[in-house]
Amino acid sequence: MQSMSATLSFKELPKARETAARRLESVSSMELRCPICQESLGHASYSSLAKSKERFFCGRCMAPLAPENGIWLALPARRRRHYARFVKEYEHIRREEGRGSELAEFYLALPYRDLTGRNSWQWGIRGKTFRYIERKILPELRQKKDLPLAILDLGAGNGWMSHRLARLGHRPVAVDLLNNKYDGLGAAAHYESVLPEAFPRFQAELDNLPFATEQFDCAIFNASFHYSENYDRTLGEALRCLRRGGTIVIADSPSYSREIWGQQMRGERQELFEKRYGFRADGLESEEYLTPERLIALEARHDLEWTAHRIWYGIGWACRPWIAKWRKRREPSQFILYSAQVKTR
Repeated sequence: MQSMSATLSFKELPKARETAARRLESVSSMELRCPICQESLGHASYSSLAKSKERFFCGRCMAPLAPENGIWLALPARRRRHYARFVKEYEHIRREEGRGSELAEFYLALPYRDLTGRNSWQWGIRGKTFRYIERKILPELRQKKDLPLAILDLGAGNGWMSHRLARLGHRPVAVDLLNNKYDGLGAAAHYESVLPEAFPRFQAELDNLPFATEQFDCAIFNASFHYSENYDRTLGEALRCLRRGGTIVIADSPSYSREIWGQQMRGERQELFEKRYGFRADGLESEEYLTPERLIALEARHDLEWTAHRIWYGIGWACRPWIAKWRKRREPSQFILYSAQVKTR
């Protein structure tokens, strides 16, 4: 790589340094916005947000934005009530499925190993997905910007992806509805001992992110897009937060070739939960799955062009459609990673 002095004239150096300084500041500082009235709350450094040292009050509606146990509470009371049943049922199911641990080693090993052994098959998929993002998606973005990438981890859960992104030198921001210490944002405290700097955590809904526009280089729906109650609104909010040339990624959301298979999956899933847990887990009217038709509609509405990335999850996973057809069962879900670039506004 050539040095700056070798490629720029003496007169161009001050301007180049000023541009570089602005770019560095853009990843070191963030502008927040009120989750109630969308008024700007001002800027704060990435480090101070990670350490949760700040406290904000909206100048328009006087709503506070403040941290609790290291997590920024950006979910208004009205929306908290909207999600209350979903969160209660979801947390119950996740505990029954063994989605957490009392040991820090469990979280530090994710997504490549599940030390409990209870969900190893799923973490195996998550691990392969993240490897693909790490090796195929992020390097292309890094080539365009020789700085740490500002990345939204949407549906961050216990923060495993933000942990891995931070270890790669990026600037992740973890967003999730859950803030418990077992499977939610509270569990991310386990990563602080191995990271030079913690990453900010925000309890917020994906349809109303507490960030000003055009601040991130990448937004990754981390096995979370299918929980959306309105794909159009959820995608639009993530795109709002991306800079020009930024990339949106939908990872580990179930895809089907036809609507009928997705509808059948939804019914089977609710029946299983009712039998196992005593409730249907339908606290949200989630979209639950993707189809080619749904993706095409989102392309048209948001002026995108999706790229479908088919990741190799192993021979057993690849054979599932053929086995289902042989057994005369419905089409099984597929995990296809979708990405798209924000076009010049």
